[in-house]
Amino acid sequence: MKNIPHNQPTLGKEEEIAARRVIKSGWLAQGKEVEEFEDAFCNFVGLPSGHSVAVSSGTAALYLSLWVLNAKNKKVAFPSYVCASVKYAVNLSEGHSVIVDTAANSPNISINELNNSGCDIAIAPHMFGIPVNIPGITTPVIIEDCCQSIGAQLHGKSVGLHGDIGIYSFYATKLITSGGQGGMIVSNDKSIINEIKDYRLFDMRNDNKMRFNFQMTDLQAAIGIEQLKKLPDFLKRREEISLMYQNAGLTLQKADTPNSKQVYYRAVLKTDKSKELIEKLAKKQIKGIVPIEDWELLDQTANALNYTQKTISLPLYPNLTNKQVKLIIDTLQ
Repeated sequence: MKNIPHNQPTLGKEEEIAARRVIKSGWLAQGKEVEEFEDAFCNFVGLPSGHSVAVSSGTAALYLSLWVLNAKNKKVAFPSYVCASVKYAVNLSEGHSVIVDTAANSPNISINELNNSGCDIAIAPHMFGIPVNIPGITTPVIIEDCCQSIGAQLHGKSVGLHGDIGIYSFYATKLITSGGQGGMIVSNDKSIINEIKDYRLFDMRNDNKMRFNFQMTDLQAAIGIEQLKKLPDFLKRREEISLMYQNAGLTLQKADTPNSKQVYYRAVLKTDKSKELIEKLAKKQIKGIVPIEDWELLDQTANALNYTQKTISLPLYPNLTNKQVKLIIDTLQ
């Protein structure tokens, strides 16, 4: 059996046909495909058309969200257990970082600590597809980081719609990809989206406003449209694999937020033997990882540090076969 990577994109003929169509059209830059992707995404999360804006990456989506919310010189809180791009986006927006610990035995931000942080803006990531209880956050302004949680829900409504802004990533390792990079911003407040779209439309503008190029291309959007069509099946398959792991007796991280529906971005196994198990998997040419290493933490907070030492992430993606899942389980057992 060939190597089993930890993660890989699931691309098919539909994406290839869509990419060829755009190439043959002669229009590769931002155009009608991007607009169609934005509308399709609004429909998926349950927003009217015009309430989303496609951008070049998830990091760009976060930076633009901070920019439109006037984060400069404001206190912006985010968890220590998160991708470093969050810190970079806050720094670029000239906000003041307030780093918060996770909840105990959880990859998600501690809401109690967040509420006591005195911050002006909160960035709340739904880590590994596990929803954070956004209604419990008392911070005046909330950005939901949904980069790992497209399709997850809170109180019957998509994540990303409970705060002021929701951001999403379509990087190659995420739940869907728009050709390797890409991001999306959504908001119930259309004026926020309009202002970001104006910022994104940087060229040939006869005024003195500052703008920058964070555009998505039509080639990326065409791939994203096909991926979005497949997302419900992707999520179903990810759940099936997760259940196979759990039915074999593996203790995976699960949502504990009331009235929430998680998606299975990662199969995070709780274990006191992370290094030993990763080495055991490697002998069978299976890639397991510590999802965020202790040196990657944005601050050495107690709960987050403990979490890095007691978790590994197992392969979990739609084209992982049942035979491969069985080999992973047999290896661990």
